Amino acid sequence: MSDPMLSASSPAEPGPSHRDLTAATTSAPAPVAAKVPTERTHHGDTFTDDYEWLRAKDNPDVLAHLRAENEYSQAVTAHQQPLRDAIFSEIKARTEETDLSVPSRKRGWWYFTRSAEGQQYTVQCRVPAATTGDDVADWTPPAIEPGQPIDGEEILLDGNAEAEGQPFFSLGGMAISEDGHLLAYAVDNAGDERFTLRVKDLRTGELLPDTVDNVFYGLAFSPDAERIYYTVVDDSWRPYQVKVHTLGTAASDDVVLYEEADPGMWTGFELSPDRTELLIQVGNSEYAETHSLDLTDAAARPRLLISREARLLHGMDPLTLRGTRHYLITHNHTPGGDAAPNNMVSLVPATELEREFSDQSWTTVLPHADDVKIEGTALTHTHLLVVLRRETTERVQILPLDGLGTAAQAEPVEPAFDEELYTAALAGADFESPVARLTYTSFLTPPRVYDYVLGTGELLLRKETPVHGYDASEYVAERDWATAADGVRIPVTIMRHRSVTADGTNPALVYGYGSYEMSMDPAFGIPRLSVLDRGVVFVIAHVRGGGELGRQWYDDGKKLRKKNTFTDFIAVTEHITRAGWAAPERIAAMGGSAGGLLMGAVANLAPQLYRAILAQVPFVDNLTSILDPDLPLSALEWEEWGNPIEDAAVYEYMKSYSPYQNIAAVPYPKIAAATSLNDTRVLYVEPAKWVQKLREVTTGTEPIVMKIEMDGGHGGASGRYEGWKDRAWDYAYVLDALEATARLSTASDVPTR
Repeated sequence: MSDPMLSASSPAEPGPSHRDLTAATTSAPAPVAAKVPTERTHHGDTFTDDYEWLRAKDNPDVLAHLRAENEYSQAVTAHQQPLRDAIFSEIKARTEETDLSVPSRKRGWWYFTRSAEGQQYTVQCRVPAATTGDDVADWTPPAIEPGQPIDGEEILLDGNAEAEGQPFFSLGGMAISEDGHLLAYAVDNAGDERFTLRVKDLRTGELLPDTVDNVFYGLAFSPDAERIYYTVVDDSWRPYQVKVHTLGTAASDDVVLYEEADPGMWTGFELSPDRTELLIQVGNSEYAETHSLDLTDAAARPRLLISREARLLHGMDPLTLRGTRHYLITHNHTPGGDAAPNNMVSLVPATELEREFSDQSWTTVLPHADDVKIEGTALTHTHLLVVLRRETTERVQILPLDGLGTAAQAEPVEPAFDEELYTAALAGADFESPVARLTYTSFLTPPRVYDYVLGTGELLLRKETPVHGYDASEYVAERDWATAADGVRIPVTIMRHRSVTADGTNPALVYGYGSYEMSMDPAFGIPRLSVLDRGVVFVIAHVRGGGELGRQWYDDGKKLRKKNTFTDFIAVTEHITRAGWAAPERIAAMGGSAGGLLMGAVANLAPQLYRAILAQVPFVDNLTSILDPDLPLSALEWEEWGNPIEDAAVYEYMKSYSPYQNIAAVPYPKIAAATSLNDTRVLYVEPAKWVQKLREVTTGTEPIVMKIEMDGGHGGASGRYEGWKDRAWDYAYVLDALEATARLSTASDVPTR
């Protein structure tokens, strides 16, 4: 259920007043689902659920009810259509529709993607790369013009052709064989994140007869291109098997290399940087286990490197250093038991991993620090790249492998950037590459692509994403701090148009997530400009449960401390009114998935604070879901929320905040839930039940609606234009509720394209 946050023409006329529109649209009758009481008993407590029957996805009555919900949502929000159209046009006009990515070099080819105006999906391409021995020339991306093919260009996969005639299209992974001849790719045409694996011969353009259904994310070829490795999910949508398919054989003959029986463990794999090992990692948010498969030996079986018995949360990168195989390990405690909650990095000879864990000798490369969270590492043949978080922001440090783990080890170097709030992320570093590819963005800076020259430290700008009609000086993004009830300081991001001041009259939208140690990092968003241009203060509440301030920040917002996430969000809302950034009666809240649970919780705890609440694919019946280990992902959630099946205290705690079970007879604000029928992470039934109960119990008169995408998954409909329409719907809903539909007179005109 974890997932990351969301990311023109003349404006619509203001039209009738907000109050007139509300009165007109709420005359349509809201759908009323039949009550079919279902009892659930745990730890002596019985809960009666009148709407559990809506879970029967194939029941014609359920589908009819969902269609009626869409019709009601359309009726209630019909007056917002001109505003949606305006926002969509603004997004479209600001976006460089015919564009391409910066080419990345891998084994003799430059790989890149193209997008074209009018097309929903990208096209995967490549061109041959020259090898002259001059690193600077050989690793300088070729100059490729948007919309213009170049000599030798090949189309690997056209997403538009793949999506033709399909209700939905998503790629779950791509892999190129070492010799560059074969492409393996996985396609989802339903939105349920169960993919079909296909293989294309890039020399002929023909598909091989090999097809494997129901694969999960992630693909890898063996070095000899004779085998493809992939993962499989079980009935509860938990990835639990790693399998290998031998080309030219039937999928029914595929071999299971690893199977994980524990329902609370997630299984995945990745290639070692030198592409000779497949690292199979099994884990949850508390600890992990790693196995290694020798890809140079077709008969090899996985061997255990670090057991779950060590209770070590870790990641590993194999490397050959000074003629000996080692593993670079990012980990949260030492074999001796010393805690490192923000992680440290150690270098370990492969032979050490054959000993008892407590007896192993590890050499510290980067020590633990209370103010720095080490997120992970990557390797080239010459350098170690470290992804870390300091002062809430993600950045990258680099140090040479020469002398690593010895007294001669060099000090890490960090590329410097000018802004206070930014994200500098590692976008890739091919093992043979003399450069590391970095992406840089901030709330005000569109994404940039840099190549960092490992040998010299030179930072080469390769591209800045063009945004038509955008002037960064018109906007302000700054860090503020709110104070929680227990005295903890909560980071707050305030974004606004430069003409907006803290005069206590502004509309504001507060966004939050706060789960799974996911951080709401600085990132540029074109759709957000349409909100700022209408005078809305866009606020991000970096609440506990996220990862912005290290592991403790996450731990303080999970399990039996989960309520901190909700009260932090409320504290941020109250702070922005005291600071003058928002009028108390003009605040909306927005969050999705686990952030949708946050929306449901604050709606119950402080409905009076919000004019409207938008909950996207909301996890609002979390206790019901986690009590059923057969439902998608439920058992995996025990490490995030606790196990209410076995632990009565966890059950009582979750029951005390579960949004669906704590709806009260109070006047709720306007509420909209957006969901998808085929979502496998948060099932549509959760918001479907939630809105029914809200309508039944609320003492207010504000409309409560649900918009359901009948062909989409967790991210909504597929295709970039459909995604823009979704964002336009979301923001129009919020802006209408806040009476902020007109653009500021000080906002620059959006170009017409």
